[in-house]
Amino acid sequence: MKRLLLALSALVLMLSLNLPAQAAMGPARARLDAFATGLHSLTGHFSQSLTDINGQSSKSSSGTLVLLAPRQFRWDTLAPYKQTIVADGSRVWMYDPELEQVTVRVQSTEEAHSPLTVLTDIKQLDKDFKVSERGERDGLLWLRLTSTSKDPQFDYADLGFDANGLARMTFRDQLGSTTDIRFSDWQRNVPIPPATFNFVPPKGADVIGDAPVITTRPLQD
Repeated sequence: MKRLLLALSALVLMLSLNLPAQAAMGPARARLDAFATGLHSLTGHFSQSLTDINGQSSKSSSGTLVLLAPRQFRWDTLAPYKQTIVADGSRVWMYDPELEQVTVRVQSTEEAHSPLTVLTDIKQLDKDFKVSERGERDGLLWLRLTSTSKDPQFDYADLGFDANGLARMTFRDQLGSTTDIRFSDWQRNVPIPPATFNFVPPKGADVIGDAPVITTRPLQD
């Protein structure tokens, strides 16, 4: 789950990215700039796979994603199982229908030391990460982000760009596992209904974590 949140955080921050012109901008950085400039909403499809430290791959999963600047996103895994992650700008809701369980976390906690804080502000990028051009691989141009935090959430994150923008993201975690996410069917700046990011726990589901406290006013005579 944490790997998904890292990926989503990076994507959401791209929506508000405003990179200044740089004389020494590399080819992958230039494609990031072109992809992010003027972007405020994004929809698309994804497929992802996990490879452990021994090189063993798990079954891939796939689904859809919706992002809206500056901090809202929705990630729906549709196959081979169903799972939903919704960030409403305040909290991140993670729903597992099979377990009938909703986990809620404060969104700022999920964003800490992630590629999200890097891509939203070039000054933060240079402060929290070492950014390096990784050349061409698999027909893509790659950027590598390496956290400078004393307690990083991942070893590195690689962003792969084709002529149309972001095509892949890979993360290697502290245990040596690598998550590979491939994106397709991007739709830029399409209208997003506000209800997309309103998550209401299904009736009967267990809710754990930092759920907001709902207060009611006493009835007045």
